[in-house]
Amino acid sequence: MNKLNINSRIVLNNKVEMPTIGFGVWQLSEGEEVINAVKLALAAGYRLIDTAKIYKNEEGVGKAIKESGLPREEIFITTKLWNTDQGYASTLKAIDESLAKLGTSYVDLYLIHWPTADGDLKIKKSFNKREETWRAMEEIYKSGKAKAIGVSNYTITHLEEMKKYAKIPPAVNQVEFHPFLYQAELLNYCNENDIVLEAYSPLMHGERLNNETITNIAQRYGKSNAQVILRWNLQLGAVPIPKSAHQEHIIENIKVFDFELKEEEMKRIDNLNQNLHLRFDPANLE
Repeated sequence: MNKLNINSRIVLNNKVEMPTIGFGVWQLSEGEEVINAVKLALAAGYRLIDTAKIYKNEEGVGKAIKESGLPREEIFITTKLWNTDQGYASTLKAIDESLAKLGTSYVDLYLIHWPTADGDLKIKKSFNKREETWRAMEEIYKSGKAKAIGVSNYTITHLEEMKKYAKIPPAVNQVEFHPFLYQAELLNYCNENDIVLEAYSPLMHGERLNNETITNIAQRYGKSNAQVILRWNLQLGAVPIPKSAHQEHIIENIKVFDFELKEEEMKRIDNLNQNLHLRFDPANLE
């Protein structure tokens, strides 16, 4: 494994380079909270900022990036198409709305947020507009409004279905991924198909963070439990996008490049898997 550092990049299937760790802004409110958090993250060294239309904070993310003084090309911005905007024409409209809010002419990565066009995820059967939506995503990519395109919350079934209609394969699949939801089969599938797996909720919203196995490993390195979990993600080749509004956690979460977990420690963490979904399970979406 190449030695990872804070400036490490992972090369996507279209040769775009993506940072190996990012900063998520889900549940950070529009205005001062998200602006301050993103500015702190950028100052700490993060260069990937992950937002979405449904988070309702794209404007704050854009302001923070401008106020950071960093060149736009140094920052990798991801946003996502919301379910109710799926469909060919509405997808093309939605990217323009997101770009206007972010105050940029392009995003580095644009994702389909869920494999359903229904705003209510509790409905088992998908409102399936996946094919026409992906056709629009390909147009967005060709136009340069997104440097890379991908999906979020797609299962192997959804990704296999894409092979029937996608002329451009997805570069990224962003899914819930953490030690208690170690989706090894999906990770292997993504690796085999040249799709980067991006891990949201990598720290489980703090749930089970104080697990004894993780605590024992953390103590061995003088690291926090969160740092051990993020390092586990990195060594698996997943791109974690931890979120925090607190300065100390924002800084702590990126200090994961000065130690390396041993193979037996990785396996001990792998074995914590309980298929625990803290968010909605997309396997329910046909």
